[in-house]
Parts: sequence; structure tokens; C-alpha cells
Amino acid sequence: MKKLSCLLLLTVCFSTVVWGQTALTSKFDSLIARLLPSGSEAGIAVYDLTERKPLYTYRDKHLAHPASTMKLLTTITALSQPDSDKPFRTELWYQGVIEHDTLQGDLYVVGGFDPEFGEKGMMALVDDIATLPCSVINGRVYGDVSMKDSLYFGNGWLWDDTPFAYQPYLSPLMYEKGVVTVTATPSTQQGAKARLTVKPASTYYTLSNQTQSRTSGAGKFIVTRNWLSDGNHITVAGNVQHTQRDAVNMRSSQDFFMHTLLDRLRSKGIAVTEGYAYTEFRKDSASVQVSSWETPVAEVVEKIMKESDNLNAEAMLYRMGAQATGRKYVSATDGIAEIIKLATQLGYQPDTYKIADGSGLSRYDYLSPALLLDFLVYAYSQTELFQKLYKALPIAGIDGTLKHRMKAGKAYKRVHAKTGSYTGINALAGYLKASNGHDIAFVIMNQNVLSPAKARAFQDAVCELLVD
Repeated sequence: MKKLSCLLLLTVCFSTVVWGQTALTSKFDSLIARLLPSGSEAGIAVYDLTERKPLYTYRDKHLAHPASTMKLLTTITALSQPDSDKPFRTELWYQGVIEHDTLQGDLYVVGGFDPEFGEKGMMALVDDIATLPCSVINGRVYGDVSMKDSLYFGNGWLWDDTPFAYQPYLSPLMYEKGVVTVTATPSTQQGAKARLTVKPASTYYTLSNQTQSRTSGAGKFIVTRNWLSDGNHITVAGNVQHTQRDAVNMRSSQDFFMHTLLDRLRSKGIAVTEGYAYTEFRKDSASVQVSSWETPVAEVVEKIMKESDNLNAEAMLYRMGAQATGRKYVSATDGIAEIIKLATQLGYQPDTYKIADGSGLSRYDYLSPALLLDFLVYAYSQTELFQKLYKALPIAGIDGTLKHRMKAGKAYKRVHAKTGSYTGINALAGYLKASNGHDIAFVIMNQNVLSPAKARAFQDAVCELLVD
């Protein structure tokens, strides 16, 4: 009788598990049939982190463009490095001697690919230079950009995505992300030019105001530059009905940095006799460190996740390559090699996927939902790494790129995930807390869908189903 009771108990438990799994699969299959946009495809992978078992898969081995969910691979791999907490660092040195109010020598700014270096950092360097007992630099101000190769765009980035601000020119010396932001405020007089505020201020670019206030016939508001001729003349045109804002990238981020640095030095009354140029800084007995500027890794990671910042992701990729190899001179392939190492550790052969950049801007990136899911599961298993990643992820209905999604349903606040999208591609991957208290990792990759709204609605419905 005792053996029979145990057998009955096992049978009931097994039946319950199988029924529950079948019921969930049935719900997913029904959701896909109802909400997956016609003519599109999707890959889905779901894993119960609490019970350590798969919950659902749908074409999870099929390759797909990850878009910005690629940033998860870059960030997880970077945070797994031994020196991952070291801040991004920009250094200031001089070589020579200071005599009679003049530096007889050269100033060096050594780039460390800090993607968050902005006006505050620029003025800190300028103020540090101003503390030196000189007002004349009888030499050059050199920028050291030798950390990376000369490729200013990622592999597979679209040439005509410039001058959009989301595609910056990459350099170890970045200033305000290599981007200029224009704010247009309409005049009280209809047809008059709008008032323009441009940040950061610099003589590196020029500006043309062709706007008209509250004039529908003036066309759509637009901010662009003469990018086809590699120029930095910004044109602002069109109807300004209300306060509007847009941004453009600058051709050559490092020149934007160095040119503006000289602008700021001159505004402080510091003369530079020979302008700026580029060379590698080589420390010797005549070298004196003036100062440095640091940005915490957590700040960079937060922008990668919350705002899907492409520059920050690429900076993490290059820095990861430098840390792993111990070399100063690195390329994107050095960082990608580290992602491949981790993927191999997780059981994936390099010929079964393709990684071309760190941000997901590249159309050459191909991942399977299964691979991305295994990176999420790996991150969850590394407590310190997971805490850093989870804290930075957008929260459904609260902030980041999920601020306006899942605000009304059960998934509100329960989903912490990275979005990814460009034309035809829409993805969502991350973690959620189910109503039974279980932690769930999930990946949803929509492909060939021209309606982002429909793709997002499908993904949100998947999250609601998983939370319930």
C-alpha cells in the first residue's frame, strides 16, 4: 500500500508538471498565432532561473539580427573581466620646462575612450592647465588617440546613418559624444526665425538658421549638416511650432575635442603658439602629469542599458580588448574575441553566429535567441555581475527605453530588459519576476516586421503571459 501511494503521488506530480508545461506552451502558441505580425518571424527563448529549467522555446536556434540587445553580450562580457571596475580615464601631461610664464614644450591629452567625457570634464582639464604658472604654451597641444585603430565607424554600420547622433565617429578622445544639440524656440512673430540654442559652444562648426516660426508651409523641422562633403556646417530649417530639439554628429570626434579644447584655453587667456596635432605620448624624465579625468564604469553601463547608447557600448568593447590583451593598441576585433571566448565557454562554436560590433548597429550581427539567453543565464549565476547589470536595465513602465511600455498590466515594474530596434528588427531580452516569485530570463527577437508598434505589442504580451 505504501509503494502504491508513493507511485500515485509521483504520477500526480508528474502529470501536474506536464499539464502545466503543456498549458503554457498552448498559451504561447495561441499568442503567436494571434499577435505575431503577418509576414514577420520571431525567435523566443524562456528560462526559469529559480527552477533552472527551460520554460518555452520557439525557433530559438534560428539566427537573427539582435539590434541593440547585442549590448547585453558586450556588457556581460566586459563586466566579467577582472579589471571591469577600473574607471575610464583621460590624462593630461606636459613635456618641457616652464620659464617666465611660458611652457617651453608640449601639452598632451591622452585618450582612454571615455564616452561620457563632456563639458564638465573639458573645463576641469582647462582649469588644471590654468593652474600651471604659465599663460603661454610655446609648442603644440597633442592628442594621443593611439589606443585604437583609425576606423571611425563600426563594421557594417550604414554610411547614410550619419549625421544622426546615434552613430558617432569613434575615437579615444570623445567630447559630448561627438554630438551637437540644437534647441529651437519659436518667435512670437509668425514667420520669423526661431531662436536657436546650440550646445556645446565651439568654433569647430558653423550654423545656418533657415527656420520659420509657426508656419506650416515651411516644412518639417530638421537639423542636419553638409555630411556628404565631410563638412560641419549645421543647417536648421523648417517650421518651429513649439520648442523642438535635435542633434547631429560631428565629422571627426577627435578634432571636435581638440579644437574645442583650444577654444576653452584661449577663453582662459592661455595662448598656444602652434595649435594642435596628434602623436603618441611617450613618458620620459621630462614628463609631468598635470591631472586626469575619470568616469566610473557604472555610469557608462547605465547609459548603455537605460538609453541604449551606442558610443558607450563601443567604448566598452575597445576597453575590454585593451584590458584582456594588455596592449595599448587595440581594434574592435580584440573586444569581440573576448565575447567569442565567453560564448565558447557556454558551448557555442564561433561559426554558428556572427559578431561585428559592440552596440548592435551593424547589420552583420547574427545571434540566436538561445545564445543570448545563455548569456543572461550566465550573468544571473555571477552575483556581483548580475547586480550591476540588473540595476542598469530599463524597468517596464518606469524608465529608460521601457518607460512608456507595459504601464497598465501585470508586467509593470516586473520586467527589467534591454530593447533593440532598427528598420525591420525589434527585440527585447532580459529578466522578469513572475507572480509565483520565480526569476525568469527571456529573449524575444522579432524579424522582418515593419511596424515597431506591432512588434512591441507582441513582446509586451509575451511578458504579460510570463508574469501571470
